[in-house]
Amino acid sequence: MNSSDKQGETRRGFVRTGAAAVTGLSGAGLVAQSNQTLALRGGPKSVTEPAARQAALTRWPQYGDAEKQTILSLLDKANWYPEIPAFEKELREYLDVPFTKAFSSGTCAIMCMLFALDLPRGSEILAPSYTAWATTAPMHLFGYVPAFVDVNPRTMTFDLEDAKKQMTSRTKAIFPMHSFGNPCDMDQICDFAKEKGLIVLEDAAQAQGASLKGKQIGTWGAMGAFSHQSSKTLPAVEGGSGTYQTREYYERATVFSGYELAAQFPDSSPYKKYNGTGIGPKFRIHSLGAALARHQLRKLDEYNALNDKQVRAMTNRLVELPGLSVPYCRPDAKRVYWGSHMVFIDEKKAGCPRQILIKALQAEGVRVSPGFYEDQNRYPLYAEAKWWDHAPVIRKDLFGTKQVNTDSVRLPLFREPAPELIDQYVKAFEKVWAHRAELAKG
Repeated sequence: MNSSDKQGETRRGFVRTGAAAVTGLSGAGLVAQSNQTLALRGGPKSVTEPAARQAALTRWPQYGDAEKQTILSLLDKANWYPEIPAFEKELREYLDVPFTKAFSSGTCAIMCMLFALDLPRGSEILAPSYTAWATTAPMHLFGYVPAFVDVNPRTMTFDLEDAKKQMTSRTKAIFPMHSFGNPCDMDQICDFAKEKGLIVLEDAAQAQGASLKGKQIGTWGAMGAFSHQSSKTLPAVEGGSGTYQTREYYERATVFSGYELAAQFPDSSPYKKYNGTGIGPKFRIHSLGAALARHQLRKLDEYNALNDKQVRAMTNRLVELPGLSVPYCRPDAKRVYWGSHMVFIDEKKAGCPRQILIKALQAEGVRVSPGFYEDQNRYPLYAEAKWWDHAPVIRKDLFGTKQVNTDSVRLPLFREPAPELIDQYVKAFEKVWAHRAELAKG
């Protein structure tokens, strides 16, 4: 058992003990709510906040007057392009890394990272199956093959112990993804990679602003990639960025992304000669996107702190209910939230099937849905030999991924202070949980 598992066990023990000792919130709430008729049975809804107000509280991105004025002012200028290096400089300073590069999407950032690796064809990269397609699908374009890794069901993040079992003589790199903004165990991953001579990459598309031991996520590996698509924590409508610990990686990624950028390289660079052609693609971020990203970067920590505060205000109460828990996050980590936040429902402890509980919660007005997320391992692309130097192993033993997709539900993020709505959500859960025995009977 690694250190994060031990911490997770300690925390769950605390939650169980605390829940058993609680006679206030959840105990009184359940008793009070047991006398209320479920909305599913014709009773009043617990969530009474008007739909328009809920839409305003969950709206994302939030572009204000500053962003709008900047965009309008840029439209009147002859040259928008200085916004791009300005954003790269500010991002580099925020992350405290030697090199950054902005791209047209997070997918492009990953593709440029894969090109920068410059590994032999057939090299395997340890990567999670529980991830968006952009982490692994582009690997075949560079002759690489994903070696699928499971996730730890307590954290929803890259399972290092499972990764160790997938190592072969062809393994050259390790590529964790910080699921829904929860930092992976990057210290342990980096130690293992150093021991085995692996290159560490990071898919931080969902984790801009997160950190571990005070070090920004996306800067632990040799290279990292972020997404600035509109759902992400640093939204620019579309866009992405990469981080690089060496000039060699930075220059290879940059020359792959544009035809005119090599002119900036020192004369000693082996890639300067490609100025005017690059390597072929052009993945430049839109200047207006870079301008939006600059504004959003200044607000990033504030937005993330508010999300964290409001998620805790809700989930600290929800985990007192039987069978409810949240993904474990290490005490020396600062997580962020992408898109939604997840809650786990243990059907056995709750005493009722998850889908029935979801239906009852939805009737109460809670915006809740199954937490199913991508399992790349199941897609046809990976089973077709024509795309790969050698076939990826299609695994049937991704038990952590299966458990997460079986147990998790998604709840919305409230982007402005919403104490009344949070209280209504909690009361909706208490009401449904008070009636879960009858719900289980159908």
